[in-house]
Amino acid sequence: MTAIISISQLNKTYASGLVALQDVDLDIRRGEIFALLGPNGAGKTTLISVVCGISTPTSGRVTVDGHDILSDYRAARAKIGLVPQELYTDMFETPWATMNFSRGLFGLPPNPAHLEQVLRDLSLWGKRHDKIMTLSGGMKRRVLIAKALAHEPGVLFLDEPTAGVDVELRRDMWSLVRRLRDGGVTVILTTHYIAEAEEMADRIGVISKGKLILVEAKSVLMKKLGKKQLTLHLQEPLVEIPSGLSDWGLTLNNDGSDLEFTFDSSKEHTTIPVLLRRLGELGIAFKDLNTRQSSLEEIFVSLVTERR
Repeated sequence: MTAIISISQLNKTYASGLVALQDVDLDIRRGEIFALLGPNGAGKTTLISVVCGISTPTSGRVTVDGHDILSDYRAARAKIGLVPQELYTDMFETPWATMNFSRGLFGLPPNPAHLEQVLRDLSLWGKRHDKIMTLSGGMKRRVLIAKALAHEPGVLFLDEPTAGVDVELRRDMWSLVRRLRDGGVTVILTTHYIAEAEEMADRIGVISKGKLILVEAKSVLMKKLGKKQLTLHLQEPLVEIPSGLSDWGLTLNNDGSDLEFTFDSSKEHTTIPVLLRRLGELGIAFKDLNTRQSSLEEIFVSLVTERR
């Protein structure tokens, strides 16, 4: 799959001396949903700002669909729609007017059919002539998305798109993002809701202290770094783990009633049967068992903690 955004050796140092980005290399593929995760101050918003032309890089190169963001700014920016964290727009305007105005800024002719479709997709059609100041916080955030889509961009940046949004609206937005991806739009989102990335992303990047520490397909990341745990609920509690089980690195929990085994999921079919057979040989009976896979949130926390 070809890259629509290419970032090479990107650095950003502010006048204060703060190093916000360090040697970032990243290719974002056409038509994917890419989630950028990181703690506050990690550099997520700075990276988006540089790619969108809001902030000037100290060094490095960024191209959007082959257009350099510095030497070919207008063409690069026309490919991008940006939904910022902050809820700012002209509060005395209407959703319809603000979309029309945004479209005109890119030199595009009016397209009422496109605007109507976007507003309907965002459940804003009935509010198209209402002043934005009268809308709820969730509706205002939808207006920002509508405004970003007014000029039919091929790339959409969503910086914390569902912050402060209720669960129902969040799921509506997820559905919209998937439809955009299915229509060929590349979506890059930053989020504090790890479940959002786990639900939606094709690939995930983790940034910490301005450095991109990992980029991986979500499924591969979960398999590679996600721990899997087997918990055996014993018939009789154990005071300690028998020496005959020392090779498995087991732990006792729940006052000796639960025996826990953390294992490599790729070796599940060979390791677990051997363990269960060994338990039988030692006369250790269990009444139930269950398995649990690490969540993306646990993986993210462990990655960031390792870098501190």
